[in-house]
Amino acid sequence: GRAGTARFLARYNTWGFVATRAAQGKIQGMPYGNCLLLSDGPVNNSTGIPFFYVTPKDNTVADLLKNPVASLTLPEADGNFCRKNVIDPEDPRCARLTLTGQMVTVPPEEVEFAKQAMFSRHPVVRKWPRSYEWFFMKMNIEHIWLQSWYGEVSAIAVEEYLKAVPSK
Repeated sequence: GRAGTARFLARYNTWGFVATRAAQGKIQGMPYGNCLLLSDGPVNNSTGIPFFYVTPKDNTVADLLKNPVASLTLPEADGNFCRKNVIDPEDPRCARLTLTGQMVTVPPEEVEFAKQAMFSRHPVVRKWPRSYEWFFMKMNIEHIWLQSWYGEVSAIAVEEYLKAVPSK
């Protein structure tokens, strides 16, 4: 069902588009976004919760540290369906998942899990320069929308989403 498709997109996307409200400069208060690497858990442990390895030097992260409200869009563009069927990633048949909520720093008791989640999916991030003060964030999901066909956008309850098994 829809919750399984949503979990599939959270599981198999390696990046997503995070939208914030700019907190600095001439665009303060305006929408602002950036693509960030993500993982919803180690390879064999999908949670549906997106984790990020970020630096405060990134404008998006600086915005989130001042106002944690964000949306995360995960396109099916990375999946096999669109590629195999030669469908443009913007075509509504290529599903899109949008999660909204609060982006928070991962608490100390979850840092080891966040490391496993990110480093198992993105091994190269271990080699990123330490001088950038990298740390882990995650999204506390409040709302979920799935677009999976022409004009069809479905709201999915957070509890239903978290219980679902990733399936496409």
